[in-house]
Amino acid sequence: MQIKKNPKANLENYSKLFMQLGLVLALLVVYLAIEKKTYDRVIADLGAATYNIEDDEQIVEIEQVKPPEQQAPPPPTPDKIEVVEDEKEVEETIIESTETDEKEAVKVKEIVNVEEEEEIMEDVPFAIIEDVPIFPGCKGSKAELKECLQDKITQHVNRKFNSELASDLGLAPGVKRIFVMFKIDKTGNITDVQARAPHKRLQDEAIRVVESLPKMIPGKQRGRPVGVKYSLPIAFKVE
Repeated sequence: MQIKKNPKANLENYSKLFMQLGLVLALLVVYLAIEKKTYDRVIADLGAATYNIEDDEQIVEIEQVKPPEQQAPPPPTPDKIEVVEDEKEVEETIIESTETDEKEAVKVKEIVNVEEEEEIMEDVPFAIIEDVPIFPGCKGSKAELKECLQDKITQHVNRKFNSELASDLGLAPGVKRIFVMFKIDKTGNITDVQARAPHKRLQDEAIRVVESLPKMIPGKQRGRPVGVKYSLPIAFKVE
């Protein structure tokens, strides 16, 4: 048996129309979603918070009580009242004029010169000492005595310093610098010897050598014997 269909009841004829309507509807929904505007949520002011006080609640008021002011006692009454006369004589002070006459001789008191002793430092650096300490055997002018002192100290250190310490200590090749500070005191003796070296043995050896310097004629400042501070750099070369 063959089934007969009504041509108007066949929906396949409207498929293209349905598809176009659906597409238009979808585009319309997307457009409306894009164009929709949103606003930030604004919370209105809630106002000041108030608290209700019940009528039956008791409120205690505290009043500050000021202490009573203490009145000062009246001054004591004098036993006897003296009457002072108004016509009491007052001695006037006479002020003499300080102006002098051109013809009047001016008397000048004797002027006494007071010599102030200049304070001299107890220890003076070698660079500013007036009269340098004199090493035994040095002679000549101040400049020659200064140069001779430096040469003699250098020769003494080169001769007395134990150069075999380099091999005993196993020092690396190079120049080891030793800085020595000492003082030639008022009597010409070597005191206050201090040294700084890269090794303790080198430091002790430098102190020993400097302390073995001979006694000298002390340096002078303003004609008075003073202590002289001397710095001696030593360059110990290790091969």
